[in-house]
Amino acid sequence: MSDKRNEPESYTYAKAGVSIEAGNALVKAIAPLAKATARAGANAELGGFGGFFDLKAAGYDDPLLVAANDGVGTKLKLAIDHDRHDTVGIDLVAMCVNDLIVQGAEPLFFLDYFATGKLENGVAERVVAGIAEGCKMSGCALIGGETAEMPGMYAEGDYDLAGFCVGAVEREKALTGAQLADGDLLLGLASSGIHSNGYSLVRRLAEDKGWKLDRPALFDPDILLIEALIAPTRIYVKSLLPLMQSGRIKALAHITGGGLLENIPRVLPDDMHAYVDADSWDQPRLMAFLQAQGNIEPEEMARTFNCGIGMILAVSPDDVASVVADLQAAGETVHQVGVVKSGSKGCTVTGAAGTWSALSDWTTTHNG
Repeated sequence: MSDKRNEPESYTYAKAGVSIEAGNALVKAIAPLAKATARAGANAELGGFGGFFDLKAAGYDDPLLVAANDGVGTKLKLAIDHDRHDTVGIDLVAMCVNDLIVQGAEPLFFLDYFATGKLENGVAERVVAGIAEGCKMSGCALIGGETAEMPGMYAEGDYDLAGFCVGAVEREKALTGAQLADGDLLLGLASSGIHSNGYSLVRRLAEDKGWKLDRPALFDPDILLIEALIAPTRIYVKSLLPLMQSGRIKALAHITGGGLLENIPRVLPDDMHAYVDADSWDQPRLMAFLQAQGNIEPEEMARTFNCGIGMILAVSPDDVASVVADLQAAGETVHQVGVVKSGSKGCTVTGAAGTWSALSDWTTTHNG
């Protein structure tokens, strides 16, 4: 009889911290979520080495493909620390599809990357359920992804997300900003909160000021502060697609990192300058709270947060009334916030004394 006490230890992947069974169970659990996002051109089945998409079945004749990828940033730390995993998947999709729509592209399919030290299927399923919900909200199919279990790479309970989305636009309808003209008006669509940028500053304020995130917000006693901070990024796709297809939008800017100042110039030609009037909409109470807590100057607000505006549209004055009416009918809150004029590429935001807590009239410019 052999003495196994002297035999070398038999290693397995599980002993190294990776559970193949848990990964397989997750794929099985999320398969119905992906299937629920099926659309023309994609069957949204999981399990293969790649996902197919049929542009012809989706109805395109001469399409340009547009691709975008993004993450959620340190907003994930708030989600992890406060067990709010259900909506960060919506954020992930929103950050990608809102970038596609500004090119005039319809989001077609989405792939996600979920990485963690130890796979906890309950958490992963909640995150992927949010991703699937975001895909349904934007009309794109979740056709694949990757779940990576990497012991030693992440602290206990931590995970990271990345999203990849591909869209299409008929060649003659791509938005390039080339049609912008002196006097075109800027419309702003209200954001749903902070969206997914500026959270390193938010978290720093929370720590330094000792915020009690599980208590009602000072600016709104009907909501917990953590719920206000974690509110998912608004997805604008279904509101904007019909307007783009009608040719009434000349340019779009998704207000993400860099705020109003740095994002609007990204869609302007070299001879156009955007002028934004901060007095043309009310500062959301959440933004006012952040500004007051951090004693943040208006100029810093304009380049860090969306300040209540998640998407900017450039529209001919003749089309403003119909565009506003259609957007409001689609459930959007719309503000006329500025104008495009001839000049050096860039953006200027101005406000009167009292606007965004300023002690005097103010102006800030970013040259693109």
